[in-house]
Amino acid sequence: MASRILVSACLMGHAVRYDGAAKPLLHPAIARWRQEGRLVTICPEMSAGMPVPRPPAEIAAGRTGADVLAGKARVLEKTGGDVTIEFRRAAENALALARETNCRFALLIDGSPSCGSGFIYDGSFSGERFAGEGVTAALLSANGIEVYSDRQIEALIARLEDEDSGSR
Repeated sequence: MASRILVSACLMGHAVRYDGAAKPLLHPAIARWRQEGRLVTICPEMSAGMPVPRPPAEIAAGRTGADVLAGKARVLEKTGGDVTIEFRRAAENALALARETNCRFALLIDGSPSCGSGFIYDGSFSGERFAGEGVTAALLSANGIEVYSDRQIEALIARLEDEDSGSR
């Protein structure tokens, strides 16, 4: 069976982002993978009970998702609320779903304190970003799931083609 892909719900057109918007990724591969039954959709934050809309959140002090998982950083809302527990639960939910559905790959929205894999914001709510992973992306990666950002869809396509041709 073809490998399954855990995908951010906002990339699939679901209005689940903190601001109540979606960020659909329009690409022929998405339609093909959907038709093949390869996509498993999740919004980690919603799976942890967070509302839509919700205050923007960032990992504090320029830290990363791995730091949050190690207990060395917090996820804070712009309003000052601490949502570290919710983001850890969100990551655990995403990992559990990936395992239950045999997802070996993840396609996640970049920049998110949960799903970012290429970059995240620095915790100052100033729009400054840096290379790093969000909490969910870090947990998935640490557990052997290959994580790709929405900006890396071509790399994911190539990886899946390699894998699919090797399994024939």
